Amino acid sequence: MPTVEVTDLKDGDFLLDVREDDEWQAGHAEGALHIPISEFVARYGELTEAAPQDGRVHVICRSGGRSAQVTMYLVQQGIDAVNVDGGMQVWQSAGRPVITDDGKPGFVL
Repeated sequence: MPTVEVTDLKDGDFLLDVREDDEWQAGHAEGALHIPISEFVARYGELTEAAPQDGRVHVICRSGGRSAQVTMYLVQQGIDAVNVDGGMQVWQSAGRPVITDDGKPGFVL
């Protein structure tokens, strides 16, 4: 499965967060698109509209398990998708900003 490290992500990379609503509300990466894995198939069109054409989709969850499932699905659909290894836990421990919807500091649930 295609995987990238948190440290390989650059500002402006397209990030898809597949964690559930309570996890997202506790804290997320700024600019990420949020589609919970439990709603992913029904909301797939939101991803195809938001994702950059001919660009890569970086899929993230808490630790990498759910995002791996979504990454595999996207790759099967012909989308250039990669799993973010270690997920938001590694994101936070790497010192990357975690915010709430109102822009205040958040945390990984």
